[in-house]
Amino acid sequence: MIDDERPDLASGQVPRPRSLPVLVLADVSGSMVQDHKIATLNRAIETMVRTLRTFAAAESGHGDILLAVITFGAAGAVLHQAPVPVSEIRWTDMSAGGRTPLGAALDLVRTVLEDSETIPGRGLHPTLVLVSDGIPTDDWQPAIKRLLASTRGAEAVRLAVAVGAEAGNPSYRVLEAFVADPAIPVVRADEVDRLCDFFRWVTLGVTDRIRGGPSSELPTFDPDALYDLTD
Repeated sequence: MIDDERPDLASGQVPRPRSLPVLVLADVSGSMVQDHKIATLNRAIETMVRTLRTFAAAESGHGDILLAVITFGAAGAVLHQAPVPVSEIRWTDMSAGGRTPLGAALDLVRTVLEDSETIPGRGLHPTLVLVSDGIPTDDWQPAIKRLLASTRGAEAVRLAVAVGAEAGNPSYRVLEAFVADPAIPVVRADEVDRLCDFFRWVTLGVTDRIRGGPSSELPTFDPDALYDLTD
């Protein structure tokens, strides 16, 4: 997959570095309270923000990393963190409760992606990250089709993690439908602390892409190889 067309340099002007949007879809349903899943997810995202902020400060010439977080739970699908450069984020913890309206979250992420004022059109292809521990409770299948039929949704690098021992085969198949790429595995975080490893992997992939690495080649998910990232 070619990430984006290279800018035209015929004018002699040096183009500004392009931004890389990262959008996390976070399951905050009631079951995420169990086994400290929501607390671990908050810690994992906060660590990712801190690591990406340090990276952006050290290597600012590569362009901005924009981060957004969409939650889906008791309040429906909510833009918990609007897309802004990671340097501007002061993380606010999510809370969990209610059902699992994944379909609404997928429609919201599609709306955010299509807003050119929020997500610049000349940016790198987005990275979408879905975190869930159970079965959706709304009509999610048409929403996935709408996302994958949209230009930016289809272009996106889509990653997913199934959280907790109860995240069995039905929920795993939902996440596979979201990723829709046999070359990219759905990660199983049967042990909740594996969530932190997953977000280290996401961080590594994001920093590689903003440096100009090939977007179609993610690092292998190997928890033992990820601890060189700053905590």
